[in-house]
Amino acid sequence: MLYYLHEMQRAAATPMRFMAEAMQQVYTHPWVPAAYTGFGRAVAAGCEILERTTRRYKKPEWGLHSTVVDGKPVAVETNAVWTENPFCQLVHFKRDVPAKRKDPKILMLAPLSGHYATLLRGTVEALLPRHEIYITDWVDACAIPLSKGRFDLDDYVDMVIEMIRFLGPETHVIAVCQPSVPTMAAVALMAGMNDPCQPLSMTLMGGPIDTRHNLTQPNKLAQGRSLSWFEQNVIHVVPINHPGHGRRVYPGFLQLCGFMAMNLDRHVDAHVKLFNHMVQGDGDGVTEHKVFYDEYLSVMDLPAEYYLQTIHTVFQEHLLPKGEWISRGRLVDTSAIRKTALMTVEGEKDDISAIGQTWAAHLICENIPSERHHHRLQEKVGHYGIFNGRRWREEIMPDVADFIRRSGPVLA
Repeated sequence: MLYYLHEMQRAAATPMRFMAEAMQQVYTHPWVPAAYTGFGRAVAAGCEILERTTRRYKKPEWGLHSTVVDGKPVAVETNAVWTENPFCQLVHFKRDVPAKRKDPKILMLAPLSGHYATLLRGTVEALLPRHEIYITDWVDACAIPLSKGRFDLDDYVDMVIEMIRFLGPETHVIAVCQPSVPTMAAVALMAGMNDPCQPLSMTLMGGPIDTRHNLTQPNKLAQGRSLSWFEQNVIHVVPINHPGHGRRVYPGFLQLCGFMAMNLDRHVDAHVKLFNHMVQGDGDGVTEHKVFYDEYLSVMDLPAEYYLQTIHTVFQEHLLPKGEWISRGRLVDTSAIRKTALMTVEGEKDDISAIGQTWAAHLICENIPSERHHHRLQEKVGHYGIFNGRRWREEIMPDVADFIRRSGPVLA
């Protein structure tokens, strides 16, 4: 019912949004004298903020059309190369470089936690000059017809295995945030089978490997409520105006409310600053705000089965670090991992996956040789600073790239 009310509210706000957009265009038109007054700029700024806060944000574009390789600009083409799963496709950022160039091949696992994979645009952009990048590109669950079936955490693990096998031997895996758990499970299962396509390295960034360490607010919420509470309060049915109508999901708009509630003062302050920047004509401040929030406000629905199983397996029962996770009848035994090097990255100010939660991966991979373990604790960054921004580009990324290049095959 809540999803239907949300759609009704969006529909009711549409005329007001159109009116605000029209007013904004009037008060910024060069032929309108009022556009050059403080009053006119204030009206235009207020109307634009109203339009932006009532807009339905679509999936952002990757926008990565070129990179620099060995000091020279090269074109980049973005293509879906694996489309076996209706919930996710594998996208390749194909660089126009000679075929003989053998840069490390990376499978990047983007979070399935509300935002689109384009949230990792900066992550990909920084690695692209010296790596061959493939990334999971998630599909909004409300756009997937019921006839396409369901998707849960075990499906996620199986999908990661399929993708690694698709890319073949000598693949390196990077998992950002939530995918750290299914990625580690997939690598452990492949190790248990002595799969020839086991990845050379596994880099886990800000992931909830063991959420019993240093509880954050999201951890406390997940552990303080029963699974039935989540099912009754956050799971809703997709309305009839979407292709996936009838599918049970954790709606993107509810997730966005949770994201923003964690730092509400910061978001309010950011929009006040946006208003002031627009009134003052500060183009740089306006552009910076829009770029960030166009991405941040673009959210997608998650399959209910996946969300509920993740809450149960990762945040309530901690089955992976306990060594008790049975996936499709297979024990996920992380001690079986021997050939894959392990790096973990944490942020000092991370309020989603706190210090120790990702590092715990080293404790449960005791059979990886000590020289193939590496941990980085980045000072003065929060969750998003681990994989985006200046410190990612200048400090964390070079460390990750160096670790990947050191992580060659284990010689028998």
